[in-house]
Amino acid sequence: MANFVDDKDDPSYLPPEPPKKPKIDRTNVSMHLVEYQLAMVGKTLAEAKDNPLWYSDWTMTTAQHEEFKKYAIPLLKKVFKYNTKKAQNTFDWFNLQFGLRIKD
Repeated sequence: MANFVDDKDDPSYLPPEPPKKPKIDRTNVSMHLVEYQLAMVGKTLAEAKDNPLWYSDWTMTTAQHEEFKKYAIPLLKKVFKYNTKKAQNTFDWFNLQFGLRIKD
């Protein structure tokens, strides 16, 4: 029987680092917000790609929408260096394009 040494018993062993998420910037903020919104309702981007009627099938509550808005507007202000009004306008545009319907 072979004598195997578990790497974790080696004092110099370092566990592999988890993959780093890319920094949210102008190039990926839209995708990040879509993924964040879908995660709030228990869905993924892969599920949305598989369901052509995702926009009409999936909804969020008013409370979820307000929570999403509270997350998205400060993020847009930070990423784009917008003032509050411009960030709100950008969020409204994003919500019209990609936002889930609100249904209580």
